[in-house]
Amino acid sequence: MGYSSAFERLYEELGKAIVGKREVIDRLLVALLARGHVLIEDYPGMAKTLLASSFAKALDLHFRRIQFTPDLLPSDITGGYYWDAKSGEFKLRRGPVFTNILLADEVNRAPPKTQSALLEAMQERQVTIDGNTFPLEEPFMVVATLNPIEQEGTYPLPEAQLDRFLIKTRIGYPSFPEEVQILKKRIERRSDRPEISRVLTRDEVLQLQRRVEDVYVDDSILEYIVRITSSTRGVKEVEVGVSPRGSEALMKAARALALVRGRDYVIPDDVKELAVPVLSHRLVLKVESAMIGVSAEEVIRRVLEKVEVPKGFRG
Repeated sequence: MGYSSAFERLYEELGKAIVGKREVIDRLLVALLARGHVLIEDYPGMAKTLLASSFAKALDLHFRRIQFTPDLLPSDITGGYYWDAKSGEFKLRRGPVFTNILLADEVNRAPPKTQSALLEAMQERQVTIDGNTFPLEEPFMVVATLNPIEQEGTYPLPEAQLDRFLIKTRIGYPSFPEEVQILKKRIERRSDRPEISRVLTRDEVLQLQRRVEDVYVDDSILEYIVRITSSTRGVKEVEVGVSPRGSEALMKAARALALVRGRDYVIPDDVKELAVPVLSHRLVLKVESAMIGVSAEEVIRRVLEKVEVPKGFRG
């Protein structure tokens, strides 16, 4: 479809910073092209910041990072007005949310009022400052991180905010050979920061987002998606199943993945590949289920095994 070589160059460039994590790069790319956001739940030291900043640089996009803390204010995200004595008027100071790729580091450490400022940006792609609304520049994507081992002093993310993340994923530890390769690459480049070259321009990214809307989805694929999501609502371990918004999210992600794979149509494998990262964080498990170790990811995998894969679709 014309962009396959560009995607391969993107993987090559990001390979300078991140070794052996093509799946994670795929998910960032899918979320960006589907105009969604990504939640990364992983341990410290997994190069989350390096991944996000390198991803932005390779796509010629502006990147900002916010370290979320208990004393972070909404204005620390959105910005605000200040009095300029020289001009004798109030002027707008734009906050870090005015960017293309925003890394919200340890997003659950900020209080709910501050998280709500981020939620408006994610949901409406705009921010409100002193009653005035300002649209955010496209493309706009939030990459938020959570530390799964440190819960003291954190605030649970509200379901409304979790639902606004298109994909939840992990980077994970590298394999032994990959970790050795990371050290070798650091020696070779003689710097902590790899030199990332531009692969696509901002305008090309916007064009790709528009092309996602042209990706064909057969009715049998749509029915497959709905059978998956509706099946989660009847699982005994689940308190609240996946909503229709989750069905739409899975469809959008599958269309973006098809484009990344060089197709103008969705196949069942696109849906199956993304079902867990797109749907698992939208489930609410029963308390007793969570206590005995049942995971949302496990529930989605079981549903995928039971739902019949469509046949006779286009492609």
